[in-house]
Amino acid sequence: MASEDPKTAAVVAAAEAAGPQAGETVRTDSWIWSVRLLKTRSLAATACRGGHVRVNGERVKPAHSLRVGDEVRLRHEGRERVVVVKRLIRKRVGAPVAVQCYVDNSPPPPPRDAVAPAGVRDRGAGRPTKRDRRELERLRGLGGSGVPGGTAPRP
Repeated sequence: MASEDPKTAAVVAAAEAAGPQAGETVRTDSWIWSVRLLKTRSLAATACRGGHVRVNGERVKPAHSLRVGDEVRLRHEGRERVVVVKRLIRKRVGAPVAVQCYVDNSPPPPPRDAVAPAGVRDRGAGRPTKRDRRELERLRGLGGSGVPGGTAPRP
């Protein structure tokens, strides 16, 4: 890549030198953490165990071996990331280097204004009153008894 600056190229070379040799593979959880798709390796392993990571359409375990050209689908925080492995690395690298290790085919994130925060109070408004709290619970769908001034009968 001719457009890289020398610092980034040096870091990429160091990451590749520390990575697997030709023909070797990398663990899925380790690669997801290394290219900064998730914050920690344990989060990556948990996502794999929970079925939130698919490689080439199949659910995988954390120790599944990745190869160059594999498609990784990751669901995290209500968003799906679809990336194609371009380069295998084992060590966590900086963000400018990490984006060179995959091709991002993810759908664009939803616009921020489309996701309205539920139940946000004005700063300095104090604690919510009982009436405010019940309205918030009703809006959030947390139910409530529906009986004014009392609680619902126990089953």
